[in-house]
Amino acid sequence: MENKIKYDTAFTESFGIDESALDDLEYESITEWDSVGHMGLIAEIEEAFDIELEIDDVIDFSSYVKGKDILKKYKVEI
Repeated sequence: MENKIKYDTAFTESFGIDESALDDLEYESITEWDSVGHMGLIAEIEEAFDIELEIDDVIDFSSYVKGKDILKKYKVEI
């Protein structure tokens, strides 16, 4: 469960949102998740899990749910 906390915290701290908004969260669905916010989120996630996402995965990271699937590729289970 620790990974889920890290993952959720990356979103809540990057965007200043409540955990209750995470399940439906998608890129550009909130003002904070623009291209600059996206890179901040990616940096938070890479630091939290000590990984470096490939550029294609950074581009495909389009929602809270999609991000969980992408992280499986890096052996991070949420």
